[in-house]
Amino acid sequence: MSLMITLFVILLADIACTKSEYIAYNTSGRIVPGMINVHLVPHSHDDVGWLKTVDQYYVGANNSIRGACVQNVLDSVISSLFEDTNRKYIYVEMAFFQRWWRQQSEAMKIKVKGLVDSRQLEFINGGMSMHDEATPHYIDLIDQTTLGHQFIKDEFGKLPRVGWQIDPFGHSAVQAYLLGAELGFDSLFFARIDYQDRAKRLKEKTLEVVWRGSKSLGSSSQIFTGIFPRHYDPPDGFTFEINDVSPPIQDDILLFDYNVQERVNDFVAAALAQANVTRTNHVMWLMGTDFRYQYANSWFRQMDKFIHYVNKDGRVNALYSTPSIYTDAKYAANEEWPIKTEDFFPYADRANAYWTGYFTSRPSFKGYVRMLSGYYVAARQLEFLKGRGGSGSNTDALADALAIAQHHDAVSGTERQHVAADYALRLSIGYIEAEQLVASSLAFLAESRSSTGHGDPVTNFQQCPLLNISYCPPTEAAFTDGKSLVVVIYNPLGWKREEVVRIPVSTQKVTVKDAGGRTIDSQLLPLSNVTLGIRNLYVKAYLGKSPSETLKYWLAFSASVPPLGFSTYVVSIAKQTDRGSTISTVYSPKGSMSNNIEIGQGNLKLLYSGGKVTHYVNNRNLVTETVEQSYSYYSGYSGTDKDPQASGAYVFRPNGSSPIKWENQGPLLDELHQKLSPWISQITRVYKEKEHAEVEFTVGSIPVDDGIGKEVITQITTSMKTNKTFYTDSSGRDFIKRIRDFRTDWDLEVTEPIAGNYYPVNLGIYMQDDTTELSVLVDRSVGGSSLVDGQIELMLHRRLIYDDKRGVGEVLNETVCVQNECEGLTVQGKFYLKIDQLGEGAKWRRTAGQEIYSPLLLAFAEQEGENWMNSHVATFSGIDPSYSLPNNVAIITLQELDNGKVLLRLAHLYETGEDKDYSVMTSVELKKLFPDKKISKLTEMNLSANQERSAMEKRRLAWKVDRSAEAEGKVVRGGPVDPSKLVVELAPMEIRTYLIDFDYIKMFGS
Repeated sequence: MSLMITLFVILLADIACTKSEYIAYNTSGRIVPGMINVHLVPHSHDDVGWLKTVDQYYVGANNSIRGACVQNVLDSVISSLFEDTNRKYIYVEMAFFQRWWRQQSEAMKIKVKGLVDSRQLEFINGGMSMHDEATPHYIDLIDQTTLGHQFIKDEFGKLPRVGWQIDPFGHSAVQAYLLGAELGFDSLFFARIDYQDRAKRLKEKTLEVVWRGSKSLGSSSQIFTGIFPRHYDPPDGFTFEINDVSPPIQDDILLFDYNVQERVNDFVAAALAQANVTRTNHVMWLMGTDFRYQYANSWFRQMDKFIHYVNKDGRVNALYSTPSIYTDAKYAANEEWPIKTEDFFPYADRANAYWTGYFTSRPSFKGYVRMLSGYYVAARQLEFLKGRGGSGSNTDALADALAIAQHHDAVSGTERQHVAADYALRLSIGYIEAEQLVASSLAFLAESRSSTGHGDPVTNFQQCPLLNISYCPPTEAAFTDGKSLVVVIYNPLGWKREEVVRIPVSTQKVTVKDAGGRTIDSQLLPLSNVTLGIRNLYVKAYLGKSPSETLKYWLAFSASVPPLGFSTYVVSIAKQTDRGSTISTVYSPKGSMSNNIEIGQGNLKLLYSGGKVTHYVNNRNLVTETVEQSYSYYSGYSGTDKDPQASGAYVFRPNGSSPIKWENQGPLLDELHQKLSPWISQITRVYKEKEHAEVEFTVGSIPVDDGIGKEVITQITTSMKTNKTFYTDSSGRDFIKRIRDFRTDWDLEVTEPIAGNYYPVNLGIYMQDDTTELSVLVDRSVGGSSLVDGQIELMLHRRLIYDDKRGVGEVLNETVCVQNECEGLTVQGKFYLKIDQLGEGAKWRRTAGQEIYSPLLLAFAEQEGENWMNSHVATFSGIDPSYSLPNNVAIITLQELDNGKVLLRLAHLYETGEDKDYSVMTSVELKKLFPDKKISKLTEMNLSANQERSAMEKRRLAWKVDRSAEAEGKVVRGGPVDPSKLVVELAPMEIRTYLIDFDYIKMFGS
């Protein structure tokens, strides 16, 4: 007892002799050669919508869900940066920063620009959102990144250098080479990779690699890639938000719990642990995580102290840093890095937890995003062809909505329901404005200048955004008093298209004439009860009223449309002397379903027996293949006490397969209607002039009153010997070889033989054997696989009754409600099937893939009498009438910018070695692409058009790679453009971006 009293007296004496005073922390740490340098990177990961909407997250609303306010984050961070010039911070999501920037005074903007100029505040990634990498189309990724990069360039004059995809659930090859190297990024960082892959890389020190995502572009488009040793948060014990539990440094000697040395020891131990799994003497700590820094000083105060005391300790060196500084340090180390190819799909964070369900989650929203993506491409083209005006409708709102929709908790389908509704509302508002632009542009281009004298468009064009549910008021109206329906069909692609167009009509006595006044073949297709049921329910759900017309038929006719142009057709009541539309002959099989049925009047024929397709026969290429198609569902796994992992919005964990019984067979002529269960039906179409089958499926409302969630699949089965191998696309671009139960980078321990073999499918999936290849193309992102040799499987819809405990906290159970009565959401979509001789399938995949992404755009007007063709331009093409783009090239962007320049992107559609005819260097003649305009200046840019390509290439870091890596073949790129010839060369998989100055803009027809 006397000893304790003595010690207490001594302690009191020490305190009495010690002063508590201001400490000037030395935060000026810089890289020290020869030491372990710990790069502290302050950041906040701010989801552009997830549990709350994007605006709720920004203003801090709806905090009963989560206390998150991005506005507070930015206010607090900026204030903290002003306090110490050594502090640094990175920001990623421009959708949020743009909102904050608009609200700042000019004085504050000047001060913030000073932070950016001094590199205290650095923009990383720089897109409007941190996009998903599995479910968006590559054109959407380019557009949303361009939008963010342009904002940064316009406001700050800066170029983001680093990719920062820390949260998406797996990573695509397109991200590495296209949304990385082709942007001019020096590096790319992310967190989520398969748990088995991470374990191997930690052991072998291969978390940092040089990633060559494209077989075609190889080392010319490689990027240094860093994978975090754990998640995108700090090491344990170093999180410092107000309510976090990590012990702060307590360095006031007069207060209890003084712990400077203890905390320095913790820091050094964590730094050494990370250095042991990292090459070179540089490690990066991510100081932050989701929605942190709402009180930024709580973070910066602790980092100031750690830098001060750790550097005084001298065992390791700590400094404020950014991913750019870290990248430069890694490059300066002159290390040889291992090469990574292919991608990082699928992703599992532990056994039995493959994040592959979201490849399909919210399929209707995925379809809506894809539809509006193609529409946005066409709308910008039409705005350019008309000439962008300073006022009036534009595509800005649609651009913003699509950019936010690419977020990794948006199009992925992993958000809460009210957030999904918010994304859809934004898209709808954007569409309405773009629709007005499209209508006015088509009216301008179709208006005959001689008839009006001044070129002001007077035609009122209507469009039908609900055509997917068979609702189109202008086509359904009764043709009375000599009125006719004018159909203007615009083709956004660079080649001529011959396609069958279908519109709903309410009468059978119609005839169709082309621009020359000639009556053309047309066909009336009776509507099924399923189609009518969807139409009536969903029109009422969306519009609050039932359709006014009683719909009877789809009117189908063949349209021929020039490249980047339109054709006009007139639908009218057939006179006695006219050749009217042919009403489809309807055959209704009676009795047994053993009837043998054949559909297809051209080269392709599908043979059915017993209600199921049995054979695919192409008389032109002499392909005959046994084929079956069926539907099944996986029961959503509910989890158990031993293994609580359930299927949910992210995770796909099936619990066996339940086949669905076939019930009856519908009418048939070129299309075959089948109702396969009370809640699954499909229409199979074979067009006379096409050699593929189109399958329109209707799935829903999925019943769950049995207490079982269901994940609905379709399987296409053949006798092909495919040796466990199939191919899926990367974001609609390159195809990657997949082998069942195999990973290129590690020896896979199979825990989920179904979910672990699912991959994202945006464009298509195919398989091949020694003689044949079968391709399936899709109209939106889905999950797909080949779980059995000779079989392709697609997941089409999911309705579940358990959450998968991955953060969303809500069951994936989409419903549609009318007058407070709700049922599960019905999904209608399409996939396309073709079988070719080996080596011939790429031609169809690439051409049809573009046509699916960019469908013909339909606009409708009413005609009085028969004077339309005399008073309007009936056919139009924006390019030289003798010219069309090569079959291996697409225009993916044609847009007049605010400054009058024109943004043009041309994409080669084929990979090296993909096709014997089209996997070659090709060229585009700009003089013929713009026949009525004179190009005064052509500047090649990087992918996001924020810097000249030549300057980007000069700055590109040349990373060393393992000398043991296989030598790559010669990489080919298109050459510079001769300013007198103006011919652009494109090598396989190359996308070239240009800013064009015209001497003048000559309006078409003026």
